[in-house]
Parts: sequence; C-alpha cells; structure tokens
Amino acid sequence: MKPSIRQKLDLLVDRIDEIDRMLSAPDTANDMDQFRRLARERAELDPLIVQYDAFRQAESDIAEAEAMRADPEMREFADEELAAATARLPALELALQTLLLPRDPDDERGVLLEIRAGTGGDESALFAGDLFRMYSRYAERQRWQVEVISASESDLGGYREIICRIVGSGAYSRLKFESGAHRVQRVPETETQGRIHTSACTVAVMPEADEVDEVALNPADLRIDTFRASGAGGQHINKTDSAVRITHLPTGIVAECQDGRSQHANRASAMRVLAARIRDIQVRAQQSHIASTRKRLIGSGDRSERIRTYNFPQGRITDHRINLTLYKIATIIEGDMDELLDALAAEHQADLLAELGEQN
Repeated sequence: MKPSIRQKLDLLVDRIDEIDRMLSAPDTANDMDQFRRLARERAELDPLIVQYDAFRQAESDIAEAEAMRADPEMREFADEELAAATARLPALELALQTLLLPRDPDDERGVLLEIRAGTGGDESALFAGDLFRMYSRYAERQRWQVEVISASESDLGGYREIICRIVGSGAYSRLKFESGAHRVQRVPETETQGRIHTSACTVAVMPEADEVDEVALNPADLRIDTFRASGAGGQHINKTDSAVRITHLPTGIVAECQDGRSQHANRASAMRVLAARIRDIQVRAQQSHIASTRKRLIGSGDRSERIRTYNFPQGRITDHRINLTLYKIATIIEGDMDELLDALAAEHQADLLAELGEQN
C-alpha cells in the first residue's frame, strides 16, 4: 500500500475517534442538526474503517506467520497462514482504495429528468416516449416514485418534451451518466418503403435540490407569469389561470408547469425545476473549474454529446463512451437497465482508481 493512502486511512481513523467523542458529549444532543451531520459522517466512514481493520489484521497475521517460521515444528502451519493472509491483501487493498474514492455528494438525491425530441420530427417524439417509458419502468423496478412535472405531447404520440421527477434513494447515482444525446435507428411506423431512419433525443439528468432554499433565488430576480393551461385536465384546468411560468432574469432560465391541479402546486413544481436547473449549471461550472487533465471515460454529460445508439433492426444498444454493445434492446427499453448502468458505473470507478494510483 502506498504511504500516502495509508496516511489518509490513519487520519480517517483519528477522525472517527473524534466524531465518537463529539457524539458522546452531553451538549451535542442539544444541536440536532450537528448531531445528524456527525452521525451521517460516522456512518459513511464506518465501512472504510472496518475494511482498514481487516487489512491491518491481515498484515498482522503475515507478521506473526513469518515469526512462527523460525520454529521448525510450526513452519508448515506458518506457511499455510502466511499464504492465506498474503492472498487476502490485494482484495482488501482494492476494496480500501474503492472506499477512498471521492463520493459524489449528490448520489443519494432524487433527480429531475428532462427528455426532449431532437432531429427526426415525429419519430424523434415517439423515441422520446420510448425513453421516458424505459426510465419509468426502471424506476418502478427500483421502487422509486415518478412524477410528471411537464409534458408536451406530439400529434402522433410520444413527447416533444417531458420533464419528470424521480424520487428514491440513490436515483442520481444510477442515472447520472444518462445525460447526453441518444440516437435511434429504426423503420418509423409512418415509413411505407421500409427505410431505416435515424432520429435523436437529448436527455438531461439533474440532481434534485433538497429544498428550493438550497439554491439562492432572489425574488427580485424572478418573473412569475400565470396562464391558462392547455391539454387534458377537465373543466378546472381549462377555466383558470393555473399554469405557471417562472423566469430567472439573470440567467434567462425558464421553468413552467401546468400539469398540477392548482396554481400553487404548479408554482411549487416550477420552482423545483428552476432550482435544479440553476444548481446544475453551478455544479457543472465548478466541476469544469476543478476538473483534472484526465478525460473522464464516461464523458462530460453534455447534452450535445452523443452517448448511445439504439439500433432496432439489429436489436442492439451501443454506448459509445465505453464501447459497450448489448444485443438486448427489447429488454433494456422495457426498463431492464442494470447491466448497462453497472458497466458505466464500473468504468467510472476504474477511471477514478487510475487517478488515485497516479497520486504520490
């Protein structure tokens, strides 16, 4: 193990001892916010410390076995113990390095998912509907809640744009690599000569702010317009100005919602979308500023970056960022996304481990 990694681990051992002392202090319980922060930090550090204890135990077993080899009567037993402990070390070290990787603070958040039809007209809108169904069914498998915030349907079905909220623990950690341009190759239902067309949609996955207040929004910077909603909804939605559009004047970012049953509900949903979009811009700017020279294998998450092709005639899905091709398009489009998402997460982790290995 590199000395720098061991030094980090020793510092974390000291930190968890410090947290335990702070949690047991009588006055800590008087500040519940601080108590929760400390308890959360301890819970995050605990698996790492347990793994480090196992690593140090293996090192201790090796040292004891080597010492026993000096006794001829114990040498055979010592050799067995030495081999077993030595074999455990590489896996324990890799697990430690993995636990040391920087955590994305947004991983446990829910997400706001935006899907927009791009090139391809009606076929692109139909594909947007397919993507929405894919993510919705994956969310159902995870027992996450899906809430449509805004939807603009096309004439032939599908969506010109749809924005939804996915609420569930770890939703962002699983879906965060989905941002980008998704391309589909298939024969449209309206194609009479059987020709394959290529269409595209853009997907944006943004971590949801815990509270709108988490993003500093000055009321003076907001223009709030109300208007009469269009589309389905019955008499109420057609007779009242329940739809809400909020414009953030400094950035020009706009969020609107008209799917709720009241102006109050639509305003809350629009504020949620606006806060997530502004926060997303702030986080991306910060990440761009501190990004290392190594290019992430998973890509930038830019919506203009082509990340995946869905080829229906050949029954395959190809993720261009990691050169992965799976011939199971039917099951993936129905929400069975784990193999694909696991591969993206593993590649991202391997990239981070390579960076960790390059550090002194």
